[in-house]
Amino acid sequence: MTAPNTENTTAARRRRWPLVAGLTAGALAVSGGAFAYADARKTVTLDVDGNVTTVTTFAGSVEGLLDAQGVRVGERDAVAPAEAASLRDGAEIVVRYGREVTLQTDGEQSDVWVTALDAGEALDRLASRGGDVRLVASRSGDRASLALRLAHGGGPVAVVADGETRTAKDTGEGVDALLSSVDVALDGDDRVSVAAPEDVGVPEDEAEVAVVVQRVETKDVSTEKPIPFKTVTKEDPERYSDLDPEVTQEGVEGVHTTVERVTTVDGKEESRELVSEGDTTPPVDEIVVKGTKERPEPEPEPEPEPARESSSSSSSSSSSSSSSSSSSDEGSSGGGGSDGSAATGSAPTSGVWAKLAQCESGGNPSTNTGNGYYGLYQFSLSTWQSVGGSGLPSEASAAEQTKRAQILQQRAGWGQWPHCAAKLGLL
Repeated sequence: MTAPNTENTTAARRRRWPLVAGLTAGALAVSGGAFAYADARKTVTLDVDGNVTTVTTFAGSVEGLLDAQGVRVGERDAVAPAEAASLRDGAEIVVRYGREVTLQTDGEQSDVWVTALDAGEALDRLASRGGDVRLVASRSGDRASLALRLAHGGGPVAVVADGETRTAKDTGEGVDALLSSVDVALDGDDRVSVAAPEDVGVPEDEAEVAVVVQRVETKDVSTEKPIPFKTVTKEDPERYSDLDPEVTQEGVEGVHTTVERVTTVDGKEESRELVSEGDTTPPVDEIVVKGTKERPEPEPEPEPEPARESSSSSSSSSSSSSSSSSSSDEGSSGGGGSDGSAATGSAPTSGVWAKLAQCESGGNPSTNTGNGYYGLYQFSLSTWQSVGGSGLPSEASAAEQTKRAQILQQRAGWGQWPHCAAKLGLL
């Protein structure tokens, strides 16, 4: 690429050339001979960015030669000898155009101007900076380009990509063409740089430079952490206080989500950037209900009626016989005798226990339904035994069954009779 000249510089060069030509013509006229002509005529070598030609010219200076050959140079270009130098026969004039490249030194990038012929020459000059020095190819979509050609005269170039090293000759068609020749494709995130071969593990005698392709991947990574739920206890004035607390709403953990943008280069993490963070799912409280209602005291059983005294004491033997007969009848009807028929004793006739017995067994103390539950309060045999009962509940007197039921209620509450207790408003 030819660096543009300023208008003043171009105009100055155009003014100088007619003056030089006029002076040459005057000199020819004055001398009038072939000697002056031969002295003004020169043959020089002109190297313009590696394009070498032999030029015969009458120019007296390097600037005049470049003007005559249409070579435009700017302040960032290099010319040797300097433009103001006199032109001598057999001289070699070298022009190197300045090009802006991106330089990476130990990971830090900067833009610099170089007047090197190719990437290898530029790296040699820039190596004095020390550290890991590379030229960074510019990217446009899936394409990569460098302002310099890679190697001089079709020299070998190493391509380091995907853990492999391939070698190809530089055709001067650019980075893309070189990568295509060794079947290396790029995507928009990949990084391409040019390094000295020995800096990337390639023997120096195998390549002039190395084109390094680094695979870059960027993706958002989500991390979820649980948020503990709270337990909230609520009081229920309609629930008895002796009942166990009840969970009316299960607690559910929430979710706290962090999203980070992670960049990896050749599979190794290079950076991590926070994208977003917050509670994506709020927790749900666990609700526990505790009763505050006091349970009423059970109504006491009625006292047994005292035995009636005989109004006549005239016949003690008849009274004794009658009393013995009466005592035998009372045991038969519920006195709790040892003959096993005590279960026919009467059930409670009033109060909460009478209502409970009526609900559970219809008020029949000798109920045996055959399903493993017996008596007024439908005891199971194991529960009956746990409160001190013996034999079958249905064989005990109504008073005995009520006594054992009260013991059970005091130990475990009305929940032992869930259906009937609820029906009677005890739960």
